[in-house]
Amino acid sequence: MTTLLAIMTRHGYALLFGIVLAEAIGLPMPAALALVTAGAAAASAAAVNVQVALVTALIAMLLGDCLLFIVGRYTGWGLLGLLCRISVNPETCILRSAESFYKRGKLTLLVAKFIPGVNTMAPPLAGSMRMKATQFLRYDLAGAALYIGAYFALGYIFRDFLVAISRGLQTAGHAFEMVVILAVAAYVGYRTWLYRKYAVYRVVPRVQVEELARRLADEKKDEVLIADVRSHGYYDGGSERIKGSVRIEPNNLAEEVKQLSRDKDIYLYCT
Repeated sequence: MTTLLAIMTRHGYALLFGIVLAEAIGLPMPAALALVTAGAAAASAAAVNVQVALVTALIAMLLGDCLLFIVGRYTGWGLLGLLCRISVNPETCILRSAESFYKRGKLTLLVAKFIPGVNTMAPPLAGSMRMKATQFLRYDLAGAALYIGAYFALGYIFRDFLVAISRGLQTAGHAFEMVVILAVAAYVGYRTWLYRKYAVYRVVPRVQVEELARRLADEKKDEVLIADVRSHGYYDGGSERIKGSVRIEPNNLAEEVKQLSRDKDIYLYCT
């Protein structure tokens, strides 16, 4: 923390802007740690102004969120899939964010920054669901301000406590370094295990439209069941569906799957 404080005091605003912007666009950067450090630096050094630091972080986060919102509006699920590709289970990554919007709607943007996995997904998901830009800006601004203010205040208020912890860790020396190395190794091993465990779910079997059309055209079409699983925001009651298909709400699968026949070949289609 002492080293971070020194760096933040020397390169404060540029460093804070870069880290917050990087995390906002989906890069694995510790924005929360940068905000806590900026808060501690503001409390201990006149070189870091509270108002300027907060505005800098807010602009960086809004810039990144607006970029993802715009790209999400024009690419839809394409960007969401790209952002989730580094996730252990991409389908869970997307559906977790979609489910949050399904249950809470635009209010998701107020708390999204505090939820790992949803923080980066919320802006492009809002864009892909055609949320109004002015509405997005209002809620995203409130959520970003809440997130930035919380972590900045944490560093500002507990500056002395954080510095004391840092000095204690520095005194521990090599013992602390060994603990950190072991912790990182354990985390990498755990992530590798999860990746292999969910590897089977990373490949979704697909069929061509022509194949399904042939199944529907032959005399055994009664053995086929088609389900529309478009997510909330892409489906409404007036939407057209494939003739004979049934509607399945993906965020309510526990109840919806009860209507599916176990005696038929089931084909799913989404957006």
